[in-house]
Amino acid sequence: MPRSVPLRRLFVALLLSCSVLVGTTACGSDDGNSSSASSSTSPTGTSSAEAQKFAKTRFVANAGLAAGATYQWIVKPYRAGKFKKGADGRTFALVKAGLAGGFAYNRLKAASENAKGDPLLSKAVAPLTAGIASLKGMATKLRKGEMGDGDIGAFESVINNIKDAGKSAGAEVKDKVPSASQLGE
Repeated sequence: MPRSVPLRRLFVALLLSCSVLVGTTACGSDDGNSSSASSSTSPTGTSSAEAQKFAKTRFVANAGLAAGATYQWIVKPYRAGKFKKGADGRTFALVKAGLAGGFAYNRLKAASENAKGDPLLSKAVAPLTAGIASLKGMATKLRKGEMGDGDIGAFESVINNIKDAGKSAGAEVKDKVPSASQLGE
């Protein structure tokens, strides 16, 4: 009986492979006359309104992940005293904060790129690119435990400014905490 399961899987895989093969060969034409029928059904790009909608959606997703990571693994542990010398779990908290800092920086850069797809959003986010760029070396400082109130405040400030810019452009950003595996990607 254990042999029937692998045979079923093999049969299903063979059936799917054959159907894909038949489907791809049926789409081609052997007569050399691939005239107007195939050329008239060319795919169209997304409209400007759809592109703007996707830009806002991507902006909200990326900024939300950056905000969630910053709050969950940088601001919250800092306020709880996890980064102080001698604190329980300090090393682990610092490593997570460093990963979260790098992740947040990456997502903020992506969010600012996404904002360029929407005219209103790009105007709101444009002044914040310098603030995002200032966070570049922050992940290393977090990992080494060399940050202070000003550094944590810089992260909070940039995140809050991004949230405000999104809200003013009709793209409200809500914190979305990424999983620990997403931080390591």
